[in-house]
Amino acid sequence: MRFSTSKLVDVIRLQRGHDLPERLRKKGSIPVVTSSGVTGSHSESRAKAPGVVTGRYGTLGEVFYLEEDYWPHNTVLYVVDFQGTHPKFAAYFLRSVIGNYKSDKAAVPGIDRNVLHAMNVRVPHRDVQPRIASILSTYDEAIENNRRRMALLEKAARLLYEEWFVRLHFPGHEHTPVKDGVPQGWENHRVGDVADCIGGGTPSSKVANYWENGEIPWVTPTDVTRNDHLVLMDTARKITDAGLENSSAKLVKAHAVLMTSRASVGFFAIAYREVCTNQGFISIVAHQPSLAHYLLFHLRHRTDEIRAMGSGSTFPEVSRGKFRDLTILLPPQRLFEAFDEQVAAFLKQIQVLKGQNQKLRAARDLLLPRLMSGEIEV
Repeated sequence: MRFSTSKLVDVIRLQRGHDLPERLRKKGSIPVVTSSGVTGSHSESRAKAPGVVTGRYGTLGEVFYLEEDYWPHNTVLYVVDFQGTHPKFAAYFLRSVIGNYKSDKAAVPGIDRNVLHAMNVRVPHRDVQPRIASILSTYDEAIENNRRRMALLEKAARLLYEEWFVRLHFPGHEHTPVKDGVPQGWENHRVGDVADCIGGGTPSSKVANYWENGEIPWVTPTDVTRNDHLVLMDTARKITDAGLENSSAKLVKAHAVLMTSRASVGFFAIAYREVCTNQGFISIVAHQPSLAHYLLFHLRHRTDEIRAMGSGSTFPEVSRGKFRDLTILLPPQRLFEAFDEQVAAFLKQIQVLKGQNQKLRAARDLLLPRLMSGEIEV
């Protein structure tokens, strides 16, 4: 396989994105791409498709490919000139280059465009670039198909909740008297009466043995806000037993509902293994495990109300005390257990699909450098 050697700027040219505060966004279908990927929409674009975008700081290495016009946010760099490079290949190539940038510049928390442009790179000949892109795209297409399936499963669970507990078309509703909008046998409870509400903590980042070789998932808001779906399977960082013992972090039981409670309030996930969280969470551990899925969808349905509970001059935060006092309407046990059984089956399938996607990403990322280096002929 033939290669050429040049500066990155001679292969693709990058530019910093454009500021767009939330208050200035207008209703529209144009995707707004931040360092986390597509995080909203706007009425106008600043870049034409195809698009290749990567974050300027934070978790480096994520590269997003777009097939429609978009607005690149000022938290990203985006390709403004492909200079003859195959666009989809450019996305994989940039991911590979940033991997080297990370290893060479480990102390740098973000990407300096000038440093990136000046990097010496080996580029496969243009004739083989579409073939390399096609091989790697096979993995991403499978990942995307799984994402769509997960979205449908999550939608099915949400619609079931709304049918039973919002529209009140639950099994047996035809024979259940309703007074003042409340079916007979349903009761109001405080969240704190039916679940433990647990805060989080952060081990000192200066103590190596709190983090090195850690195995306990440590959840930050980013793990939830960037999570594909409600099921949380892994975290970006993990802590050790020493880190857990020497911080205010607490081990939270499996099937806990995790709710972000400060800054970005009201994002939810459910963890099917023991985890601990940082201070940006309230973890809701139902006294009856079969109540967990009802609480997850009930609280998520009331996101706007929960966000309105936040207070604070620097950033909004919902206190555990205030959250414990939130009143929720509980159906009879037979109903939330029936709901739990059906939703657990949906979310179990999501777990399987997320596991498949982890393996697909790992295989793709293993293949990527071998294709880029010519170790594998195409």
